[in-house]
Amino acid sequence: MMTVAENNMTIKVTPPTEGLFDLMIFARHADCQDPYNWVCSYQIQCLEPQNREKLPENPFHFWGLHQKARDFGIKESSHNRELLVAPQGTLLLTLQTSLPLLAMYELVNKDLDAALSKKCLAAQAEEKRLSCHVLCPFQGYYRLSVFVKNLGGITFRNVANFLIHCLRPVNQNELFPSGLSMHCGSGISSSSHGLSNPSHSTPIITTKVGKCNITFHTPADVEVTASLSKDKVISTKYPLERYVLVTHLKTKVSVCVVLPESGVYKVGLFGRSKDHKDFVHICDYVIRCFSDPSWPPFPRVYSLWRRGCVLLEPRTGMLQEQSWVRFRVKVPKAYQAVVLGQEKTVLQQTPNAVWEGDVFTGAVGTQVKLAAKFRQRCSSLEVILVFEVGAGSPASLGCSG
Repeated sequence: MMTVAENNMTIKVTPPTEGLFDLMIFARHADCQDPYNWVCSYQIQCLEPQNREKLPENPFHFWGLHQKARDFGIKESSHNRELLVAPQGTLLLTLQTSLPLLAMYELVNKDLDAALSKKCLAAQAEEKRLSCHVLCPFQGYYRLSVFVKNLGGITFRNVANFLIHCLRPVNQNELFPSGLSMHCGSGISSSSHGLSNPSHSTPIITTKVGKCNITFHTPADVEVTASLSKDKVISTKYPLERYVLVTHLKTKVSVCVVLPESGVYKVGLFGRSKDHKDFVHICDYVIRCFSDPSWPPFPRVYSLWRRGCVLLEPRTGMLQEQSWVRFRVKVPKAYQAVVLGQEKTVLQQTPNAVWEGDVFTGAVGTQVKLAAKFRQRCSSLEVILVFEVGAGSPASLGCSG
Protein backbone atom coordinates (compact mmCIF):
# COMPACT_ATOMS: atom_id res chain seq x y z
CA MET A 1 0.00 0.00 0.00
CA MET A 2 1.55 3.24 -1.15
CA THR A 3 0.32 6.61 0.15
CA VAL A 4 1.90 9.75 -1.29
CA ALA A 5 1.70 13.19 0.30
CA GLU A 6 3.07 16.44 -1.12
CA ASN A 7 6.60 15.89 0.15
CA ASN A 8 6.74 12.30 1.41
CA MET A 9 5.52 8.79 0.73
CA THR A 10 4.80 5.64 2.77
CA ILE A 11 4.81 2.04 1.57
CA LYS A 12 3.30 -0.78 3.63
CA VAL A 13 4.16 -4.29 2.46
CA THR A 14 2.34 -7.51 3.40
CA PRO A 15 4.27 -10.46 1.92
CA PRO A 16 1.96 -13.31 0.88
CA THR A 17 4.28 -16.07 2.15
CA GLU A 18 7.41 -16.46 4.25
CA GLY A 19 10.69 -15.95 2.40
CA LEU A 20 12.90 -13.26 0.90
CA PHE A 21 11.38 -10.52 -1.28
CA ASP A 22 12.77 -7.64 -3.35
CA LEU A 23 10.97 -4.30 -3.14
CA MET A 24 11.91 -1.95 -6.00
CA ILE A 25 10.87 1.72 -5.95
CA PHE A 26 10.47 3.86 -9.09
CA ALA A 27 9.79 7.59 -9.33
CA ARG A 28 9.38 10.51 -11.73
CA HIS A 29 8.68 14.22 -11.45
CA ALA A 30 5.02 14.88 -10.61
CA ASP A 31 4.51 17.19 -13.61
CA CYS A 32 6.26 14.87 -16.08
CA GLN A 33 4.91 12.08 -18.26
CA ASP A 34 8.31 10.42 -18.83
CA PRO A 35 8.80 6.77 -17.81
CA TYR A 36 9.41 6.04 -14.14
CA ASN A 37 13.07 5.64 -13.14
CA TRP A 38 14.37 3.09 -10.65
CA VAL A 39 15.32 4.88 -7.40
CA CYS A 40 16.21 2.20 -4.85
CA SER A 41 15.54 -1.36 -3.67
CA TYR A 42 14.97 -3.12 -0.37
CA GLN A 43 15.14 -6.77 0.61
CA ILE A 44 12.36 -7.91 2.91
CA GLN A 45 12.65 -11.16 4.83
CA CYS A 46 9.24 -12.45 5.94
CA LEU A 47 9.48 -15.02 8.76
CA GLU A 48 5.74 -15.44 9.33
CA PRO A 49 3.12 -14.13 6.85
CA GLN A 50 -0.17 -12.59 7.96
CA ASN A 51 -3.26 -14.58 7.04
CA ARG A 52 -4.97 -11.45 5.75
CA GLU A 53 -7.54 -11.34 3.00
CA LYS A 54 -6.19 -10.18 -0.35
CA LEU A 55 -6.70 -6.46 -0.93
CA PRO A 56 -8.82 -5.30 -3.88
CA GLU A 57 -6.93 -4.39 -7.03
CA ASN A 58 -5.99 -0.72 -7.40
CA PRO A 59 -5.07 0.30 -10.98
CA PHE A 60 -4.25 3.81 -9.73
CA HIS A 61 -1.34 2.47 -7.59
CA PHE A 62 -1.66 4.96 -4.70
CA TRP A 63 -3.97 4.96 -1.66
CA GLY A 64 -5.47 7.94 0.16
CA LEU A 65 -5.55 11.40 -1.43
CA HIS A 66 -3.59 12.16 -4.60
CA GLN A 67 -0.40 14.07 -3.76
CA LYS A 68 -1.66 16.94 -5.95
CA ALA A 69 -5.21 16.83 -4.57
CA ARG A 70 -5.11 20.56 -3.79
CA ASP A 71 -4.44 21.32 -7.46
CA PHE A 72 -7.67 19.42 -8.26
CA GLY A 73 -9.61 21.53 -5.74
CA ILE A 74 -9.60 19.08 -2.79
CA LYS A 75 -8.60 20.80 0.48
CA GLU A 76 -9.01 17.97 2.99
CA SER A 77 -10.70 14.64 3.67
CA SER A 78 -12.79 13.48 6.61
CA HIS A 79 -10.60 10.34 6.63
CA ASN A 80 -6.83 10.77 6.50
CA ARG A 81 -5.81 7.17 7.26
CA GLU A 82 -5.08 4.74 4.44
CA LEU A 83 -7.41 2.14 6.01
CA LEU A 84 -11.01 3.11 6.85
CA VAL A 85 -13.03 0.80 9.10
CA ALA A 86 -16.80 0.34 8.71
CA PRO A 87 -17.86 -1.58 11.89
CA GLN A 88 -21.55 -1.71 10.87
CA GLY A 89 -21.05 -1.70 7.10
CA THR A 90 -21.74 2.03 6.64
CA LEU A 91 -19.38 4.94 6.02
CA LEU A 92 -19.70 8.65 5.20
CA LEU A 93 -16.78 10.17 3.31
CA THR A 94 -16.63 13.96 2.94
CA LEU A 95 -14.11 16.03 0.99
CA GLN A 96 -13.80 19.77 1.57
CA THR A 97 -13.25 21.60 -1.73
CA SER A 98 -11.90 25.01 -2.69
CA LEU A 99 -14.29 25.32 -5.65
CA PRO A 100 -17.49 23.62 -6.85
CA LEU A 101 -16.70 20.13 -8.19
CA LEU A 102 -18.63 17.20 -9.61
CA ALA A 103 -17.66 13.72 -8.45
CA MET A 104 -18.06 10.09 -9.46
CA TYR A 105 -17.29 7.11 -7.21
CA GLU A 106 -16.29 3.49 -7.79
CA LEU A 107 -16.69 0.80 -5.11
CA VAL A 108 -14.85 -2.48 -5.70
CA ASN A 109 -14.98 -5.76 -3.75
CA LYS A 110 -14.30 -9.35 -4.84
CA ASP A 111 -17.98 -10.31 -4.34
CA LEU A 112 -19.51 -7.10 -5.70
CA ASP A 113 -20.72 -6.83 -9.30
CA ALA A 114 -21.17 -3.52 -11.13
CA ALA A 115 -24.98 -3.37 -10.75
CA LEU A 116 -24.93 -4.04 -7.01
CA SER A 117 -22.01 -1.64 -6.53
CA LYS A 118 -24.13 1.28 -7.78
CA LYS A 119 -26.72 0.51 -5.08
CA CYS A 120 -24.04 0.96 -2.42
CA LEU A 121 -23.30 4.66 -3.09
CA ALA A 122 -25.24 7.91 -2.62
CA ALA A 123 -23.30 11.03 -3.67
CA GLN A 124 -23.94 14.67 -2.79
CA ALA A 125 -22.20 17.63 -4.47
CA GLU A 126 -22.37 20.94 -2.61
CA GLU A 127 -20.66 24.28 -3.26
CA LYS A 128 -17.61 23.56 -1.08
CA ARG A 129 -18.08 19.90 -0.13
CA LEU A 130 -18.42 16.46 -1.71
CA SER A 131 -20.05 13.64 0.27
CA CYS A 132 -20.47 9.94 -0.39
CA HIS A 133 -22.60 7.60 1.72
CA VAL A 134 -21.22 4.05 1.39
CA LEU A 135 -22.97 0.76 2.21
CA CYS A 136 -20.98 -2.51 2.34
CA PRO A 137 -23.10 -5.65 1.69
CA PHE A 138 -20.20 -8.10 2.21
CA GLN A 139 -17.58 -8.52 4.91
CA GLY A 140 -14.01 -7.78 3.87
CA TYR A 141 -11.99 -5.15 2.02
CA TYR A 142 -13.24 -2.57 -0.51
CA ARG A 143 -11.62 0.06 -2.70
CA LEU A 144 -13.50 3.35 -2.95
CA SER A 145 -12.08 5.51 -5.76
CA VAL A 146 -13.05 9.17 -6.19
CA PHE A 147 -13.00 11.01 -9.54
CA VAL A 148 -13.63 14.77 -9.86
CA LYS A 149 -13.93 17.47 -12.49
CA ASN A 150 -14.75 21.18 -12.60
CA LEU A 151 -18.33 22.18 -13.44
CA GLY A 152 -17.30 23.01 -17.00
CA GLY A 153 -14.78 20.20 -17.26
CA ILE A 154 -14.87 17.28 -19.67
CA THR A 155 -12.83 14.52 -18.00
CA PHE A 156 -13.11 13.06 -14.50
CA ARG A 157 -9.68 12.52 -12.86
CA ASN A 158 -8.85 10.08 -10.08
CA VAL A 159 -8.14 12.11 -6.95
CA ALA A 160 -8.35 9.53 -4.14
CA ASN A 161 -8.49 5.79 -3.43
CA PHE A 162 -9.59 4.61 0.00
CA LEU A 163 -9.29 1.11 1.45
CA ILE A 164 -12.37 0.20 3.52
CA HIS A 165 -12.54 -2.76 5.88
CA CYS A 166 -16.13 -3.85 6.56
CA LEU A 167 -16.49 -5.80 9.80
CA ARG A 168 -20.25 -6.39 9.69
CA PRO A 169 -22.13 -6.01 6.37
CA VAL A 170 -25.51 -4.34 5.90
CA ASN A 171 -28.57 -6.29 4.75
CA GLN A 172 -28.81 -6.29 0.93
CA ASN A 173 -32.52 -5.39 1.21
CA GLU A 174 -31.43 -2.09 2.78
CA LEU A 175 -29.12 -0.95 -0.02
CA PHE A 176 -29.87 2.29 -1.89
CA PRO A 177 -32.41 2.20 -4.75
CA SER A 178 -31.23 1.83 -8.35
CA GLY A 179 -30.63 4.80 -10.62
CA LEU A 180 -29.41 7.44 -8.16
CA SER A 181 -27.74 10.39 -9.89
CA MET A 182 -24.53 12.14 -8.81
CA HIS A 183 -26.79 14.85 -7.33
CA CYS A 184 -28.42 13.41 -4.21
CA GLY A 185 -29.90 15.87 -1.74
CA SER A 186 -29.55 19.63 -1.98
CA GLY A 187 -26.44 21.14 -3.51
CA ILE A 188 -24.98 22.52 -6.73
CA SER A 189 -27.78 21.19 -8.95
CA SER A 190 -30.72 22.37 -6.81
CA SER A 191 -29.11 25.82 -6.37
CA SER A 192 -28.54 26.18 -10.12
CA HIS A 193 -32.28 25.58 -10.67
CA GLY A 194 -33.19 28.31 -8.18
CA LEU A 195 -34.13 26.03 -5.27
CA SER A 196 -32.96 27.20 -1.82
CA ASN A 197 -33.59 26.66 1.91
CA PRO A 198 -34.05 22.87 1.71
CA SER A 199 -35.94 21.18 4.55
CA HIS A 200 -33.53 18.23 4.29
CA SER A 201 -29.84 19.01 3.79
CA THR A 202 -28.74 15.36 3.64
CA PRO A 203 -29.93 13.04 0.86
CA ILE A 204 -31.05 10.14 3.08
CA ILE A 205 -34.34 10.49 4.96
CA THR A 206 -35.29 7.82 7.50
CA THR A 207 -38.91 7.80 8.66
CA LYS A 208 -40.64 5.58 11.21
CA VAL A 209 -44.16 6.77 10.34
CA GLY A 210 -43.79 6.20 6.58
CA LYS A 211 -44.27 9.77 5.34
CA CYS A 212 -42.23 12.93 4.94
CA ASN A 213 -42.44 16.40 3.45
CA ILE A 214 -39.53 17.79 1.38
CA THR A 215 -39.65 21.56 0.86
CA PHE A 216 -37.60 24.16 -1.02
CA HIS A 217 -38.00 27.88 -1.60
CA THR A 218 -38.47 28.47 -5.34
CA PRO A 219 -38.58 31.46 -7.73
CA ALA A 220 -41.98 32.32 -9.17
CA ASP A 221 -41.03 31.12 -12.66
CA VAL A 222 -39.86 27.61 -11.66
CA GLU A 223 -42.20 24.61 -11.64
CA VAL A 224 -41.25 21.39 -9.85
CA THR A 225 -42.56 17.85 -10.22
CA ALA A 226 -41.52 14.61 -8.48
CA SER A 227 -41.38 10.86 -9.04
CA LEU A 228 -41.33 7.96 -6.57
CA SER A 229 -39.74 4.59 -7.34
CA LYS A 230 -38.74 1.37 -5.57
CA ASP A 231 -36.76 -1.59 -6.89
CA LYS A 232 -39.17 -4.27 -5.65
CA VAL A 233 -42.81 -3.34 -5.09
CA ILE A 234 -44.45 -6.14 -3.13
CA SER A 235 -48.16 -5.50 -2.73
CA THR A 236 -49.05 -1.95 -3.78
CA LYS A 237 -52.44 -1.67 -5.48
CA TYR A 238 -51.88 1.78 -7.02
CA PRO A 239 -48.96 3.17 -9.08
CA LEU A 240 -46.28 4.81 -6.93
CA GLU A 241 -46.89 8.18 -8.62
CA ARG A 242 -50.12 8.33 -6.57
CA TYR A 243 -48.09 8.45 -3.33
CA VAL A 244 -46.46 11.83 -4.10
CA LEU A 245 -48.29 15.17 -4.03
CA VAL A 246 -46.50 18.36 -5.15
CA THR A 247 -47.89 21.67 -3.90
CA HIS A 248 -46.63 25.04 -5.20
CA LEU A 249 -47.13 28.03 -2.97
CA LYS A 250 -46.00 31.60 -3.73
CA THR A 251 -42.33 31.15 -2.85
CA LYS A 252 -42.20 27.52 -1.80
CA VAL A 253 -42.68 24.02 -3.18
CA SER A 254 -43.73 21.10 -0.98
CA VAL A 255 -43.24 17.45 -2.02
CA CYS A 256 -45.36 15.31 0.29
CA VAL A 257 -44.54 11.58 0.18
CA VAL A 258 -46.49 8.74 1.82
CA LEU A 259 -45.34 5.13 1.61
CA PRO A 260 -47.60 2.15 0.86
CA GLU A 261 -45.14 -0.45 2.25
CA SER A 262 -41.76 -0.73 3.95
CA GLY A 263 -38.49 -0.51 2.04
CA VAL A 264 -36.10 1.94 0.41
CA TYR A 265 -37.46 4.46 -2.12
CA LYS A 266 -36.02 7.03 -4.52
CA VAL A 267 -37.68 10.44 -4.84
CA GLY A 268 -36.60 12.24 -8.01
CA LEU A 269 -37.17 16.00 -8.29
CA PHE A 270 -37.50 17.64 -11.72
CA GLY A 271 -37.94 21.28 -12.67
CA ARG A 272 -38.54 23.67 -15.54
CA SER A 273 -38.70 27.43 -15.92
CA LYS A 274 -41.42 29.24 -17.87
CA ASP A 275 -39.01 29.51 -20.84
CA HIS A 276 -38.64 25.72 -21.16
CA LYS A 277 -41.18 23.09 -22.19
CA ASP A 278 -39.45 20.01 -20.75
CA PHE A 279 -38.66 19.11 -17.16
CA VAL A 280 -35.00 18.39 -16.33
CA HIS A 281 -33.64 16.37 -13.43
CA ILE A 282 -32.65 18.36 -10.32
CA CYS A 283 -31.74 15.87 -7.58
CA ASP A 284 -32.69 12.63 -5.83
CA TYR A 285 -33.56 11.74 -2.24
CA VAL A 286 -33.51 8.32 -0.58
CA ILE A 287 -36.38 7.52 1.81
CA ARG A 288 -35.96 4.56 4.14
CA CYS A 289 -38.76 3.06 6.22
CA PHE A 290 -38.84 -0.39 7.84
CA SER A 291 -41.84 0.02 10.17
CA ASP A 292 -44.39 -1.54 7.79
CA PRO A 293 -46.40 1.58 6.75
CA SER A 294 -49.58 1.28 4.68
CA TRP A 295 -50.70 4.79 3.77
CA PRO A 296 -53.46 5.22 1.17
CA PRO A 297 -52.59 7.09 -2.06
CA PHE A 298 -53.25 10.74 -2.85
CA PRO A 299 -55.94 11.62 -5.42
CA ARG A 300 -55.04 11.38 -9.10
CA VAL A 301 -53.66 14.77 -10.19
CA TYR A 302 -54.42 16.43 -13.55
CA SER A 303 -52.48 19.14 -15.41
CA LEU A 304 -54.52 22.04 -14.02
CA TRP A 305 -53.14 21.31 -10.54
CA ARG A 306 -50.78 24.29 -10.71
CA ARG A 307 -48.99 26.89 -8.58
CA GLY A 308 -51.18 28.03 -5.72
CA CYS A 309 -53.45 24.94 -5.70
CA VAL A 310 -53.58 23.48 -2.19
CA LEU A 311 -55.50 20.40 -1.04
CA LEU A 312 -56.46 21.04 2.57
CA GLU A 313 -59.10 18.30 3.07
CA PRO A 314 -59.32 15.39 2.45
CA ARG A 315 -55.61 14.55 2.10
CA THR A 316 -56.23 10.98 0.93
CA GLY A 317 -57.37 9.80 -2.50
CA MET A 318 -59.46 6.99 -0.97
CA LEU A 319 -62.82 8.03 0.49
CA GLN A 320 -65.03 5.88 2.71
CA GLU A 321 -68.28 4.66 1.17
CA GLN A 322 -71.66 6.19 2.05
CA SER A 323 -70.19 8.97 4.18
CA TRP A 324 -69.99 12.74 4.31
CA VAL A 325 -66.54 14.22 3.63
CA ARG A 326 -65.47 17.80 4.14
CA PHE A 327 -63.72 19.27 1.06
CA ARG A 328 -61.44 22.30 1.47
CA VAL A 329 -59.19 23.35 -1.41
CA LYS A 330 -57.49 26.43 -2.86
CA VAL A 331 -57.75 26.84 -6.64
CA PRO A 332 -56.43 30.24 -7.81
CA LYS A 333 -58.23 31.99 -10.70
CA ALA A 334 -61.22 29.64 -10.45
CA TYR A 335 -64.66 31.24 -10.85
CA GLN A 336 -66.40 28.12 -9.56
CA ALA A 337 -65.35 24.84 -7.90
CA VAL A 338 -67.56 21.76 -7.75
CA VAL A 339 -67.29 18.12 -6.67
CA LEU A 340 -68.85 15.58 -9.03
CA GLY A 341 -69.69 12.22 -7.49
CA GLN A 342 -72.97 10.48 -6.81
CA GLU A 343 -74.34 14.00 -7.05
CA LYS A 344 -72.97 17.45 -7.87
CA THR A 345 -71.86 19.63 -4.95
CA VAL A 346 -71.02 23.30 -5.57
CA LEU A 347 -68.29 24.45 -3.18
CA GLN A 348 -68.50 27.87 -1.53
CA GLN A 349 -65.56 30.27 -1.40
CA THR A 350 -64.57 31.67 2.00
CA PRO A 351 -63.01 35.14 2.55
CA ASN A 352 -59.52 33.53 2.65
CA ALA A 353 -60.02 32.07 -0.86
CA VAL A 354 -60.70 28.47 0.25
CA TRP A 355 -63.40 26.53 -1.63
CA GLU A 356 -65.23 24.28 0.82
CA GLY A 357 -68.31 22.12 1.26
CA ASP A 358 -69.61 18.75 2.48
CA VAL A 359 -69.76 15.94 -0.09
CA PHE A 360 -71.56 12.59 0.10
CA THR A 361 -69.27 9.86 -1.26
CA GLY A 362 -71.82 7.27 -2.42
CA ALA A 363 -71.21 3.59 -3.20
CA VAL A 364 -67.95 1.66 -3.53
CA GLY A 365 -66.34 2.21 -6.94
CA THR A 366 -67.67 5.74 -7.37
CA GLN A 367 -65.21 8.30 -8.73
CA VAL A 368 -65.37 11.66 -6.99
CA LYS A 369 -63.98 14.47 -9.15
CA LEU A 370 -62.91 17.95 -8.09
CA ALA A 371 -63.48 20.28 -11.04
CA ALA A 372 -63.35 24.02 -11.62
CA LYS A 373 -64.48 26.66 -14.09
CA PHE A 374 -61.68 29.08 -15.06
CA ARG A 375 -63.59 31.36 -17.45
CA GLN A 376 -66.64 33.22 -16.22
CA ARG A 377 -68.71 32.83 -19.38
CA CYS A 378 -67.65 29.25 -20.09
CA SER A 379 -70.00 26.45 -19.07
CA SER A 380 -67.43 23.62 -19.18
CA LEU A 381 -65.70 22.32 -16.06
CA GLU A 382 -62.04 21.25 -15.94
CA VAL A 383 -61.17 18.22 -13.78
CA ILE A 384 -58.31 18.84 -11.31
CA LEU A 385 -58.33 15.88 -8.90
CA VAL A 386 -60.00 12.45 -8.87
CA PHE A 387 -60.75 10.45 -5.70
CA GLU A 388 -61.95 6.82 -5.38
CA VAL A 389 -64.60 5.53 -3.00
CA GLY A 390 -63.66 2.29 -1.25
CA ALA A 391 -64.92 0.04 1.53
CA GLY A 392 -63.72 0.43 5.09
CA SER A 393 -62.07 3.36 6.76
CA PRO A 394 -58.81 4.54 5.18
CA ALA A 395 -55.92 5.74 7.31
CA SER A 396 -56.20 9.48 7.81
CA LEU A 397 -53.48 11.75 6.48
CA GLY A 398 -54.91 14.69 8.41
CA CYS A 399 -55.34 18.07 6.79
CA SER A 400 -52.87 20.63 5.47
CA GLY A 401 -52.76 24.33 6.08
